[in-house]
Amino acid sequence: MSWQSQYRTSKYRHVFGKPANKENCYDNVPITRSVHDNHFCAVNPTLIAVVTECAGGGVFIVIPIQQSGKLDPHYPKVCGHKGNVLDIKWNPFDDYVIASCSEDASVKIWDIPKPCLSKNITNARKELLGHSRRVGLIEWHPTASNIIFSTAYDYKILIWNLDNDDPVIYSPVRTIECHKDVILSLSFNMDGSLLATSCKDRKVRVIDPHKGRVIQESDGKSHKASKVLFLGNTKRLISTGTSHWNNRQVVLLDQDDLSVPLHEEDLDGSSGLFFPFFDSDTNVLYLVGKGEGNIRYYEVNSQKPYLQYLNEYRSLLPQKGIGVLPKRGLDVSSCEVFRFYRLITVKGIIEPVSMIVPRRSESYQEDIYPMTAGTQPALTAREWLNGINRGPLLVSLKPGSKPSLSQITLPDEEPKVPAKQPKKIYEEKPPTKTVWEIEYKTEIIREDRGKRRATGRLQDSLISNGFDLFECPPPKTENELLQMFYKQQEEIRRLRDQLNQRDVQICQLELEIKNVRNCAATY
Repeated sequence: MSWQSQYRTSKYRHVFGKPANKENCYDNVPITRSVHDNHFCAVNPTLIAVVTECAGGGVFIVIPIQQSGKLDPHYPKVCGHKGNVLDIKWNPFDDYVIASCSEDASVKIWDIPKPCLSKNITNARKELLGHSRRVGLIEWHPTASNIIFSTAYDYKILIWNLDNDDPVIYSPVRTIECHKDVILSLSFNMDGSLLATSCKDRKVRVIDPHKGRVIQESDGKSHKASKVLFLGNTKRLISTGTSHWNNRQVVLLDQDDLSVPLHEEDLDGSSGLFFPFFDSDTNVLYLVGKGEGNIRYYEVNSQKPYLQYLNEYRSLLPQKGIGVLPKRGLDVSSCEVFRFYRLITVKGIIEPVSMIVPRRSESYQEDIYPMTAGTQPALTAREWLNGINRGPLLVSLKPGSKPSLSQITLPDEEPKVPAKQPKKIYEEKPPTKTVWEIEYKTEIIREDRGKRRATGRLQDSLISNGFDLFECPPPKTENELLQMFYKQQEEIRRLRDQLNQRDVQICQLELEIKNVRNCAATY
């Protein structure tokens, strides 16, 4: 049996939640009182959208993220739905395009004027009419542009292509009909090749969105799933719901085998719903409770224990919904790694809560800000509909770095090997050589062999940070230099973690030796 230390090192062990002061909150917001289980808030680095309470139709408002303070009671609204708005989502590739769905069985795409609203908006750019009952969830594709998914109480998932000039679209490009009850949540993996759903029939399903075929399905006997979420590119899912004894439960699943969970953990006996959020850059999972003021967060590991509890943010004010800011909008100077926007109905305010890694240095921290998804789509709608999958395009969060195309890299892109040049064939025969020329050529060949052997020995010694300097020549472009820099930073971080683990093991072994000696002395 291998020895494992009971102590664990983690750079996110001391992450804490810092609520914004009153001046930076958004006050006098008429937050919706709908009982639908959804976020009711969508955030990007420019704007905040919140579903509000209004009679006579569905309404939501859009506030500039810098415009904190008390909201005007007559603030302009987006009011084009005939029923209550149930979900809103910003386009991940355009900060001024938002989608909304409603009880009127429609999905609408809105263009928000710059810099902010000056009057009410009633006419949407596009209207999607294909569902027969109220639409409860919408989700943009994470890497393909102008592809949006919608699901309604007719148990169908419709896939829409917005790359056309029609203001009203009646027929989707694809329909997924594999559910027998209401769909409660949708989640994509990193490249959008797989779709996970949780259903009211207690089951979790992994679906191929290209073919509409169910790849994996859980039995739903011991765990009643309410929300499901892909954990980045780890090939795992997290499901929140209730256990057989009606306790709130979180379950970790393998996307290739949903029959047996990897980890189950009962949290408490409360009745509120858990909204899961995962930060793939830091591998931290956040569980936000609806109807309470707590946010629990865990670090996800590849080995047991898979979920390591870190801490909990607590507040006396319960949240009705929650919004999450994309990573490209964070304040990196204060080591902020995540930011929530809590909808507090009892006071009518939106409260930002920043999750901060405590660091003494105020400089940019490379280890907690790896390259993250940017605003450029990796695929067009036509390419995705033709069956192509591609990971997100990544950008750096370092201040001063311009998100140009040369700095955007694909995570799993293979380097292109240059084509070999065809050998030249000389038809002319070489002239006859003299004995002196033959001896001279022989001496040159011997010297060349000696140089090659010395070069081989030098090549074996010139390996630094896992890079062979002959196979990996020095970078010639800015993009190659940036890639090599991040690889070296990752290697340095890994070596530091190994050193910290060795130090802990050494201290543990010294304590065990001291205990053995003390026990021997007593006898």
